[in-house]
Amino acid sequence: MMWLISCLMVVVASLFYIFYLPERLFVGRQKTRVEYLRERKEAVYENLRDLNFEYKAGKVSDVDYQTLQSSLQDEAAAVLAEISRLEKNSAGAGAPAGSNLPKRKRKATARVPGHSALSHIHASTGESFCRL
Repeated sequence: MMWLISCLMVVVASLFYIFYLPERLFVGRQKTRVEYLRERKEAVYENLRDLNFEYKAGKVSDVDYQTLQSSLQDEAAAVLAEISRLEKNSAGAGAPAGSNLPKRKRKATARVPGHSALSHIHASTGESFCRL
């Protein structure tokens, strides 16, 4: 009987610990769509750098490298286009979207050869597409 009560107390204590929410739960501020897209852009760039490193290390085959690189570049192009569109729309409505974000210095970048559609996005947004 004592064993059952001990187990029940452990279960109740565990459930209380897991599901108890304090009255003042800090949620944080809501991100704008532009902030989310900038974070996504950085994640895609990081994935491209990792893919390039793994390809040079011989961990990824040529076919897989070309497929994954193309997919990541398409995703980056879509993200950059949406950022550009949102910043143009918000520039007409007042302050640029994400204007409260800190500015940072740009690193030297290299453009991916053979992607003319991406060079258009690169030129129109002023953003680098692929950091190598």
